[in-house]
Amino acid sequence: MAKTGIKSYSLSEMKDKYIGETGTEERDAYEYELRMDVLGKMIKAVRIERNLTQEQLGELVGVKKAQISKLESSANSATIATIIKVFTALKAEINFNVKLEDQSFQMS
Repeated sequence: MAKTGIKSYSLSEMKDKYIGETGTEERDAYEYELRMDVLGKMIKAVRIERNLTQEQLGELVGVKKAQISKLESSANSATIATIIKVFTALKAEINFNVKLEDQSFQMS
């Protein structure tokens, strides 16, 4: 097979080049935003699976529909307490995984 001369790059290499290497302020901010976006999408998916409206979930959690909407679009404005309340109201189990340089901790 003939080589085309086109180099391919991994996603990690592209992030390093265009966002910043792991550990830089820019990369950390990007990774944080990405995690919060995924968290918001998870909340929305579980809410829909449970056949709840944003207003109904808000009532279960004790917040307004607008706050559920904000959570689903990006969870970065929420406190961990609110996120726990949301998943508790959705009857969903959440786990926390904390990694330190040479250790790993997990809580359920």
